[in-house]
Amino acid sequence: MACRLADSSFLFTGPHQRPIRSHRFPPHNSTGIYCLKWGSLLQRGNKHQQCLISLKRAKIVRAVAIPVAPSPAESADYRKQLSESYGFKQIGEPLPENITLKDIVDTLPKKVFEIDDVKAWKSVLISVTSYALGLFMISKAPWYLLPLAWAWTGTAVTGFFVIGHDCAHKSFSRNKLVEDIVGTLAFLPLIYPYEPWRFKHDRHHAKTNMLAEDTAWHPVWKEEFDSSPVLRKAIVYGYGPFRTWMSIGHWLMWHFDLKKFRPNEVKRVKISLACVFAFMAIGWPLIIYKTGIMGWIKFWLMPWLGYHFWMSTFTMVHHTAPHIPFKSSDEWNAAQAQLNGTVHCDYPNWIEILCHDINVHIPHHISPRIPSYNLRAAHQSLQENWGTYLNEASWNWRLMKTIMTICHVYDKEENYIAFDKLAPEVSQPITFLREVMPDYA
Repeated sequence: MACRLADSSFLFTGPHQRPIRSHRFPPHNSTGIYCLKWGSLLQRGNKHQQCLISLKRAKIVRAVAIPVAPSPAESADYRKQLSESYGFKQIGEPLPENITLKDIVDTLPKKVFEIDDVKAWKSVLISVTSYALGLFMISKAPWYLLPLAWAWTGTAVTGFFVIGHDCAHKSFSRNKLVEDIVGTLAFLPLIYPYEPWRFKHDRHHAKTNMLAEDTAWHPVWKEEFDSSPVLRKAIVYGYGPFRTWMSIGHWLMWHFDLKKFRPNEVKRVKISLACVFAFMAIGWPLIIYKTGIMGWIKFWLMPWLGYHFWMSTFTMVHHTAPHIPFKSSDEWNAAQAQLNGTVHCDYPNWIEILCHDINVHIPHHISPRIPSYNLRAAHQSLQENWGTYLNEASWNWRLMKTIMTICHVYDKEENYIAFDKLAPEVSQPITFLREVMPDYA
């Protein structure tokens, strides 16, 4: 039985809502009978007489705790309503404060942490084969089928990223040198420096959805949004119609500046950068020599843009929704951020196969040491033990529309404020998205 005082002012109009703030008292196991001696309130000025209250003057008030209906934020019906509005299958109920990340990890089967070399190298074979098939399709496809070939090849090369991702988390092989070599090679076709990405990504896992410290994407700061008209316009386009390629900007800003890394990281960062620049210096001229500039666009640039579409989409779907808060470091809770703040999203089977189940993301945030081929078993365990707390979706237009038209500027009370609420005069791209994007889930 819980007693609750709730500040429940909210407005629900479709996908826009003001989250409920509730202050909860812990459950009480007694019968809920409390004695209040009003006479003691009159003795406030005399410390020595506070407990010497005459029984004749004492009045006993029996207060029986009556169950209070849960606030809308914790109501199953309300969460179902939000799920439908946002394009989710389920919005999880809030995880109790006393649950730790270790409590959740301890419920996972030990076998999901085991590295299987056969399965690991099978994933490499799948990616190499599907990427080669994609390049063959590009070489043979007529112009009107090229978009399909690029979509396949861009998705296939995303699998290379997932393999490097496992290597960075030390979940690909028991041999750490093999992991570093495979991770570096897997990232080369993407022009991604392996070590800089690994260092930044480790911080993302340690500080998931922490407002200033998370090295993945943040909500836009209002101060940043108001800083200059030119920057404001760029932000509106970047977090609006071009959001599915925003990872290109993140790639440029975060991975090539040595000043962003600790002194003990710089040496390894330089090695990764040298590998990337060598690939560009040798690979690009070779592609152009064999196929011309148009061949470079067809065989490398367009699949690379396809990869960034998935990189951006996976990242924003994993941690971005109107009900998922970013919190300051003093309010942040690891278990809540990793379990409640991460989204599982189902994609078409061919995407999940080529991308090695990177979309099964909640168990990956509970423990990054789980290999990609064990994520489904780990997720099944989480569903059995923590299912009511999980955020789950199937990739759909309404989900993407919610993220791209609502999740913009940080607000402590509402989590996000849409650009067109703050600055309608420069938010035509957002208005355009609202009008043209389908709304079916």
